[in-house]
Amino acid sequence: MKIDSINWKILDCLQRNSRQSNTKISKRVGISSPAVAERIRKMEDAGIIEGYFTKLSYFETGNQLKAIITLRAFMGRLKPFLVKVKSFTEVINCYRITGNENIVMEVVLKDQKHLEHFIDQLITYGETRTQIVLSNVIENNPIAEKL
Repeated sequence: MKIDSINWKILDCLQRNSRQSNTKISKRVGISSPAVAERIRKMEDAGIIEGYFTKLSYFETGNQLKAIITLRAFMGRLKPFLVKVKSFTEVINCYRITGNENIVMEVVLKDQKHLEHFIDQLITYGETRTQIVLSNVIENNPIAEKL
């Protein structure tokens, strides 16, 4: 499916607020509401739009820390880790990467004690490195602004 400039504008609107109405999007992109709905449906069918999500305030849910943790898996421990990581409720994003480390995770934790306990679980799979997130520099980076 070809993504034209109107589709990019629709995607930009959806990234900013996926709950806004097709009527509101239509006013921003300059086509009718039914045309917006049809374009969205086609992008969903083509797999361009994979889903819609709720953004949480992890701080308000009781998690005071956000951290980036990399894992350099021990020999033979990567595949078991890839199964286990899906059960960790602390992990909000996990990527398999190239380079010295095999895994990079974004995690949310209640406090330092929780972080310590979480790392204790990880070190059975490999060597970890942890960075505490201080702030988010780019909150939302809509794709249409990049074009």
